[in-house]
Amino acid sequence: MARALPPGGRLITLEIDLHHAEVARRNLARAKLSDRVEVRIGRASELLDAMQGFVEPFDFVFIDADKASSDVYLKAVLTLSHPGTVIIVDNVVRDGKVADASSGDEDIQGIRRMTEWLATQPTISATAIQTVGGKSYDGFLMAIVG
Repeated sequence: MARALPPGGRLITLEIDLHHAEVARRNLARAKLSDRVEVRIGRASELLDAMQGFVEPFDFVFIDADKASSDVYLKAVLTLSHPGTVIIVDNVVRDGKVADASSGDEDIQGIRRMTEWLATQPTISATAIQTVGGKSYDGFLMAIVG
């Protein structure tokens, strides 16, 4: 993604784990992309809140964090978006388990809260797309802010 940025563009990635953040930073340095990518460390919900008013609205957002907080992350990134922003949320099909409203799995419930909330938002168009691969079947959600 960083290589596709226009001149002056930047990518911000959030990582809760210091070790994973350091691995990412080393890989970015090796790829000569450190000048375009900023790795921030901490809880995504707190980091997103701290960005309010301090970053330009995002054109593209990829959410692939703890699924139990998917609704929290989506609502937070919407305040950092503009009409036309594309938002991808990964791992939303979960082997079809999201269809089970009675599931006690917090990850399933987080995805369900997010999709149920999205269904009430008239200014966001979204769809979930199922994928099949080595990890069985899962999928992603694509939303466009209107």
